[in-house]
Amino acid sequence: MARRPLPRILSTGGAQLARSRELARTAADGATDVLHPLVAIARGLGRLAVAGRRRFADTPKDRRGPLLFLAVSVTLVVALVPYGPLLAALTVMAAAGWVGRDRTPSEPRSDEGPRIERLSSLYEALVPYFFAAEDPAPLYAHGGEWQKAFTAHAFDDSGRLSHLLVRYPAYFADGEPAVRARIEHLLTAKAGRGREYLFAWDESANELTVTALAPLPTDVPAQRFVTAPSETVLGFTDPSEVQRTLPLSFGEEHRDVPPVVWRTGLRSTEPHLLALGQPGSGASTLLRSLALQALQYGDVLVVDGGGTGEYACLTGRDGVLGVECGLAGVLASLDWAAAETERRLLAVNHARQAGHPPPEDTKRPLWLLLDRPTVFTHLADSTGHKDPQALLQAPLRHGRAVGVTVVVAEQFDGAEALSDALRQHTRARVVLGPATAEQLKAVLGAPPHTSPPPVVPPGRGYARLGTGAVLRLQVPATPDPYDDSADAAHRKAVGDLLPPKTTPADGGTAPDGGATAAGEPCDLTKAAVPAREGGAEATAAFRDTFVATEEASAPEGGAAVTTVFKDTFVATEGAWAPESGAAVATVPLGTCAATEAAVAEST
Repeated sequence: MARRPLPRILSTGGAQLARSRELARTAADGATDVLHPLVAIARGLGRLAVAGRRRFADTPKDRRGPLLFLAVSVTLVVALVPYGPLLAALTVMAAAGWVGRDRTPSEPRSDEGPRIERLSSLYEALVPYFFAAEDPAPLYAHGGEWQKAFTAHAFDDSGRLSHLLVRYPAYFADGEPAVRARIEHLLTAKAGRGREYLFAWDESANELTVTALAPLPTDVPAQRFVTAPSETVLGFTDPSEVQRTLPLSFGEEHRDVPPVVWRTGLRSTEPHLLALGQPGSGASTLLRSLALQALQYGDVLVVDGGGTGEYACLTGRDGVLGVECGLAGVLASLDWAAAETERRLLAVNHARQAGHPPPEDTKRPLWLLLDRPTVFTHLADSTGHKDPQALLQAPLRHGRAVGVTVVVAEQFDGAEALSDALRQHTRARVVLGPATAEQLKAVLGAPPHTSPPPVVPPGRGYARLGTGAVLRLQVPATPDPYDDSADAAHRKAVGDLLPPKTTPADGGTAPDGGATAAGEPCDLTKAAVPAREGGAEATAAFRDTFVATEEASAPEGGAAVTTVFKDTFVATEGAWAPESGAAVATVPLGTCAATEAAVAEST
């Protein structure tokens, strides 16, 4: 018997049913979108009603009556106020819409997977350091939840970790530097190398905050900084470390940069500075930057132990007392600096005892900038002369009271030859270039709170003023204006800051401005220092003292050098000591060529 076919409506019912379901789902989605505000308000009204009922149930019975009376009173007042019911209804609907909003979490982004894996791997790496078998509820355990340990985290646009808040158990020895160093090293490796990280330990809350630091700007040229006369800018640091910014110019661009400001003078607690680093780390750049800032308000005496002419641009400038690169010139200059410090102390003491303000000639700052002084220490030891560092004791011990500042830059390989007085009185410290954690702690007195940089540009390092925090430091770009390999814009900036040339003694004119043109010879002849008022008595007294101590201070073979210096002093006495005025002890500084020739002839 042949089977009759089914009706067409039954054979195609499945497709029509599916189409009908799709149409119904589309209509429901459209209605949901249209009615979504109403749905949210209705849901919010329900939640507000439940919250109000719960609040009323939690209220003690003796307070329910006053609460109902307050509600009725408020309702009556709202009803009597013009437009009160309308405003109340709008307020209730807005509150219901806010409470009834959809709070379901959004779907994770496509890059959440790798980020979660990175946080999970970081959590597993910290388990061996934070886990204790005796802990009944360990915060760190293999296979545990990293969300409880990392309460806050953030990633940058490249997907690397930029901020992380780590919780650790209370029994972790966070007060031991070695234990801290292991955790910081692990986090630096796991969070991604190639950047510097700041580690902020909060022992009271048992939390560690890790922040990725942006690189410090290396293109800041030398310029006039907006500072007080007793303030000197060592460089620039992170905005989170200091509460001050300086307006700086980068060509046509202007922006504010946080500085590391070093205060000198009578009220300073760190009147002298010591900078250490590797060769080529930027110590000479730091001294040039300090010299350009010091010449605005004071005088500068430079001792160049490198002998490479890094400070030839300062020779013969106004305010530059001398740029010495020979042993005899260095000894004579530092001997004068010690005598000048003592003279200022006596003048200030006599003025205060008489009830007068300090003399004007004791208020002008005097800066002694020494680059690699240990070179002259070894040279003096081999030739039997006095150690130049011994002449720095008076400026180091008493210079703060009379405006004498000592800045010493030395390399790590010569740091052991520094004198005890210099180590003790240089409380402002700077480390430039690559350095180990042991070297940083030995020089600065405390390790830095940041990881070492992957690449160390010139002038990059750390600074610590007294007992303050260790700050990242980037010295302004202050190259030698005579160095053709340096950036032309930076060389021009340094040349514009140089003071004019001192007028020669013969009345001629000296070239003004900064660096000379390419191929033009540079005149390194030391010009005469202008006469100061009232120096006859002090000049004669210093001459007699010098002559009296000639035989006692001059070693064997050094009489010729002493005689040359004495004859030069006597010959120029009239130019240095006018007829009347306060006693001013100022000694002309001989040039490197004359003093070296005298040393060679005597030996």
